[in-house]
Order: sequence, then C-alpha cells, then structure tokens
Amino acid sequence: MKKLIIISLSIIMFFFKSSAMSNSKKSFYDLEIESISGEIIKLNEYKNKVILIVNTASYCGFTKQYEDLQDLWDKYKSRGLIVLAVPSDSFNQEKKTNSEVKEFCDVNFDINFPLTAITEVKGRNAHEIFKWAENNFGKSAIPKWNFHKILINKQGNVEETYASFTKPTSNKIINRIEEIL
Repeated sequence: MKKLIIISLSIIMFFFKSSAMSNSKKSFYDLEIESISGEIIKLNEYKNKVILIVNTASYCGFTKQYEDLQDLWDKYKSRGLIVLAVPSDSFNQEKKTNSEVKEFCDVNFDINFPLTAITEVKGRNAHEIFKWAENNFGKSAIPKWNFHKILINKQGNVEETYASFTKPTSNKIINRIEEIL
C-alpha cells in the first residue's frame, strides 16, 4: 500500500510539474534586458559583481531614492557594485517613453548608473529577471511597489530583497553590500 502511494504521488508530481520550475534552472547570468537606450544588457557581463536591482518610477513618492542609488553607485562601483534601475509602469507611475525617463533621471538626479528600458516587473508579463528572482527566492522577490530592491551576490544568487520603504543607503543594505563585496 505504501509503495502504491509513493508511486502515485511521483506520477502526480511529474504531470503537475510547473514550467516555471524549468525557468529556475536558468542562471541569473543567462538573462538579458534592454537598456534605456536600446542596447542589450547581457547580465553575464556582471559576473563576480554584486548587483542591486531596483524597479523605479518617475512619479512615485519614493523617487527621491534615485539620489541614494547614485550615492551607492558612486561609493561602491570601484569595488564591484552594479546598481541597475529598472523603470516600470507596473504600478502606473512611470513616464510613457524611455527617452522621457532618461531625461527625467539626467535632469533631476544626474544618474550615471545603468538604466533599463521601461519594463514590467510583476504578473504574467513580468520580465524574466523578476520571474527568475521569484522562482529562486520566493514571493519576497516580487515587487509590491516601486523601488523594491533585489540584491544579487557575486555567485548570481538572490542574496536578499528589500521593501520600497528601505532606503538604498540604509545600514541594512549597506552592511549586506559590504559583507558580500
């Protein structure tokens, strides 16, 4: 009887295996994303770096965090930190075109860290980076709002995630970045 139950469960698990599981087999470094100016950013170019991915929005109450992101970039880029901003309209607070986002970031925050094209970050149409993060780290990797942060370690694994309220220059984030750099 026990043997029959085990065999039955094995068969059921095989048939209900999610296609999302196969996505988790992909490495972070297998992924790509379009930059704000249209080039492809191959994440394998960031091997052996620490990456802070932040979904951003121009009209969000947290938009001033761009200043902190720039400060992080300026302070830690020489030690191997990549700040990657992913503008998104998933929460209906982003400009309509990439050129508008780029101009907004240049004029208001003098941003010089990498920015991607406007990208979906949640739901069925989320970019594969965010699907990968969820598959490999769980629901805390799904952005609940703009300026959600995902910290990727040098091995290409999700190290930690941080809610929108957590400032990029908080001790919590800086301490973890310094630990894994």
